[in-house]
Amino acid sequence: MAGLTDRLSKSLGDRTAKALNTTFGYTTIGDLLRHYPRRYVLRGELTDLNQLKEGDEVTILAKIHSATTRAIRGRKGSILEVIVTDGKGRLALTFFNQAWREKDLRVDREGLFAGKISVYRGVRQLSHPDYLLIPDGVESEEAAGEFAGKILPVYPATSKFPSWKIGQCIRTVLDVLDAIPEPLPDELRFGLPTLNEALHGIHLPESQSDADLARKRLIFDEALSLQLLLARRREQHKSLKATPRLVRSGGLLELFDAQLPFELTNGQKEVAAQIQSDMDADHPMHRLLQGEVGSGKTIVALRAALTVVDSGGQAALLAPTEVLAQQHFRSISKLMGDLASAGMLGGSDRATRISKLTGSLNSAERKNALAEIKNGSAGIVIGTHALLTEGVDFADLGLVIIDEQHRFGVEQRDALRAKGNLPPHVLVMTATPIPRTVAMTVFGDLDISTLRELPKGRAAITTHIVDESDKPHYLERAWTRIVEEVKTGAQAYIVAPRISAQASEELSQEDLITNALLGVVTAEDKQSMYAVDALFEQLASGPLKSVRIAKLHGQLSADEKDLTMQKFSAGEIDVLVATTVIEVGVDVPNATVMVIMDADRFGISQLHQLRGRIGRGEKPGLCLLVTKCEAESVAHQRLDAIAQTLDGFELARIDLDQRREGDVLGTAQSGSRSALRLLRVLRDEQLIDQSRTIAIEIIAKDPKLEKLPHLREELNALEADERSDFIEKA
Repeated sequence: MAGLTDRLSKSLGDRTAKALNTTFGYTTIGDLLRHYPRRYVLRGELTDLNQLKEGDEVTILAKIHSATTRAIRGRKGSILEVIVTDGKGRLALTFFNQAWREKDLRVDREGLFAGKISVYRGVRQLSHPDYLLIPDGVESEEAAGEFAGKILPVYPATSKFPSWKIGQCIRTVLDVLDAIPEPLPDELRFGLPTLNEALHGIHLPESQSDADLARKRLIFDEALSLQLLLARRREQHKSLKATPRLVRSGGLLELFDAQLPFELTNGQKEVAAQIQSDMDADHPMHRLLQGEVGSGKTIVALRAALTVVDSGGQAALLAPTEVLAQQHFRSISKLMGDLASAGMLGGSDRATRISKLTGSLNSAERKNALAEIKNGSAGIVIGTHALLTEGVDFADLGLVIIDEQHRFGVEQRDALRAKGNLPPHVLVMTATPIPRTVAMTVFGDLDISTLRELPKGRAAITTHIVDESDKPHYLERAWTRIVEEVKTGAQAYIVAPRISAQASEELSQEDLITNALLGVVTAEDKQSMYAVDALFEQLASGPLKSVRIAKLHGQLSADEKDLTMQKFSAGEIDVLVATTVIEVGVDVPNATVMVIMDADRFGISQLHQLRGRIGRGEKPGLCLLVTKCEAESVAHQRLDAIAQTLDGFELARIDLDQRREGDVLGTAQSGSRSALRLLRVLRDEQLIDQSRTIAIEIIAKDPKLEKLPHLREELNALEADERSDFIEKA
């Protein structure tokens, strides 16, 4: 007999165990039993061959219609071609130099055939498929039952490990498996099968309803385990000690609020109160602030920073790029005015200093910044990854603000947090709206604040699709429109997916995700995409020669990028041709037009972020999405969604619905498997909600799960599993 933690070789032998490890990364019986069926074929029901597509790894139940052997033209050898049918469609099976198989593959025999669908001269086929023939005189239902139980599971498979072979291995280990301990008490199962019943039921179901019930139990287990892990982490955060940062009467925050030229939105006030309540406590804040592009997250974060400065501490803002760090430095300095001029002639006696630390500083500038950070004269420190390096010492780090958190790993976040005498309060921000269930699943160990309301005076943005292939003259009209806007005093962005024809790193991770939706991007495809360098030259000498035009991309030096953005912000540049380096944080209220070339090469959230760079002032914004893709394609449907709504949260749901969840939540390092097995964050929203409530109650009563030892073991295993690494995004 065997248990879930036993090695596969114990039940399957060394050769098969090694093959499973090489193919899927599995080492234990538990690993294999959690390779769940993708779908089922009802016993006796012939697979609909008309639904098969090229590239599918399939296991089919079919009847042999014909079998013929013919010589290969021009060389030695023969081809055995077998035609099988399910009564609706036909499929070819081809075997090279295996004429002897014709004795077995006789007309009217039924069998199970497994392999990868390919197309040759318009005909779908399986080349050298694995197969299991149903013995003469045995009903297909009986054979299918012997092969895989009452209904036939179809597993995620490879050419080396087809579905039927995986099924054989699973049935072998189930035959020798000891009864599995039940981790959940009856009151937490809510009438669902035991874990032992569920694992048998999903692999060897008596009926489809049995399989569905087993799957529901396993989905619930997955949701509950994740939420327990997150709830435990929240409790661990609360056990840490931090310095409370209280609002001080007559302090910097009060002075700052008094000089603000606008009133905070109700949403900003509400979120500010949530943050302050967190910082009043003696354990560290651990909060995610998400909001629409332009909803005013920076103001909210700055007010929290000023509270910390008022209490004698320091705040550090970590930005993912030098461009964004420089933008934050300029915008925060402008917002604070004299309140950021401590130690300077004419500075307020209650002012602080803002220091900047980036990789582009020269040695003298870096030395000065490090001194201000160490002696505490810099109340607010803005920087890039340079903040994480050795030699950066804070006098009293009280608040860590991480902008565009998805650009940083957990190690980087923790490296900055460790620079505090006590654990600092942590506020992570994102302008990428996160669907509620993703937030509960990935960021569930953070408290979440959301800003939806845009500040008063923000102009509307109109989005249109420019189908370059069908109506090329529309693109010429776009350049004319930019010139017209510039004549009124406005500015424009033009975004391209590449830097140059030679550049190899132009496509971001988001772009690569998009490309996965479109299929593999070939070298020819890349060559056909617009590039900043070529587009800049074309426009500067052509339709935009009458305006002041510049380019911006990641291969420019830090000084060049900063100078270009300063000039653009000051209105000295009319049109900026750029890559997605302008995606986040760039705030130029005078920019009213954005043209995104090859827009189909970007993801929904990235397009929404880019679009948010315009319409930030009182003038209405115009976003043009240029594409060559077919009107009926998935890529064009994404663009249609962008054009139809400005609601980032609705777009986030559409994005998640169209993309694989593994792209959103992360994938295991050993392959492209989704971080989640059966749980789906949109489909199972209600169940995730339910499991979150239960998990919080369990951890509150029994933080170490002493009363639930089997569940504790499951949780410890999950925490050690690389598949849970996606949680560390938080």
